[in-house]
Amino acid sequence: MVKKASKTKPVKGKTSQRIFRKIFRILKIAILVFFVSTISVTVLYKWVNPPITPLMVQRVFGQIFDGSEVKMEKKWVDIEDISRNMQMSVIASEDNNFLKHPGIDVKAIKRAREANKTRKRKLGASTITQQTAKNVFLFPSRTYIRKAFELYFTGLIELIWGKERIMEVYLNVIEMGDGIYGVGAASEYYFDKPAAKLSKRQAATIAAILPNPRKYSAKNPGPYVRRRSAAIASLSGKLTRPDWLKNKK
Repeated sequence: MVKKASKTKPVKGKTSQRIFRKIFRILKIAILVFFVSTISVTVLYKWVNPPITPLMVQRVFGQIFDGSEVKMEKKWVDIEDISRNMQMSVIASEDNNFLKHPGIDVKAIKRAREANKTRKRKLGASTITQQTAKNVFLFPSRTYIRKAFELYFTGLIELIWGKERIMEVYLNVIEMGDGIYGVGAASEYYFDKPAAKLSKRQAATIAAILPNPRKYSAKNPGPYVRRRSAAIASLSGKLTRPDWLKNKK
C-alpha cells in the first residue's frame, strides 16, 4: 500500500523572514521615492518659482470653513526688483547671521534658550533658510517629525539654491498680512508702491510685523511695531550686505 506524501507545514521562522524581507523592500522603495522626489522638486524650485505653499492652502481652507472672504494676494517679484532696504530689513529682523550660517544658527539657538528662561515674549531662532523651507515644503505644525523634515529641507535648499535664491523665495512666499504673501503684494497693499521703491522705514515696518503678520499691521503700526521697526532700520544699516546687493542702490 502506497503512502501519500505528507504535506509539510511552512516553518514559522521562514514565513516571518519572508514578511520582513517584503517590508524591507517596501521601505527601501519608499525611502528612494522620498529622496528622489524631494531632491527633484528642490532642484526644480531653484529655477521655477513655487506657485503656492502649504500655508496658503491651509489659510484658504480656514477662511472657507470660517465662512469669511477668501483672500490670497500674492505677486512674484524677482530679487533684482526687490528693494535693498527690504532685503537688509529681514536680515536685521529675522536672521543677522544669514550670510554666515549653513542654514541653522547654533549660536542663535543657544542665545534664545538662555533668554527664554526669563522672558515672557519668547525669542525664536529659526533662520531665514528654515522659514523658507517650512513655508515652501511643509504644513505648519509643532511636532518633532515636522521639525526633522524642516531641517532636511533646510540643508537641501542651502546646498542646491544658495543664499540669493533663498532670499528671493523667502520674500515672495512669506506671510506678510492676513491673506497677503510676499513683498510684491505687501508693498502695494501697505504703501501703494512696488517692492523696488520701499524706503528703509517702510521696509523695516513690514519686517517688524513678521513674527505675527496677522496680529500686527504695517499700515497702522502700534507702539510695538514702531519700536521694533526703528530698531530694525538702525541695525540694517550696520550689517554686511550680500554680494548681490553691494552695487545695488
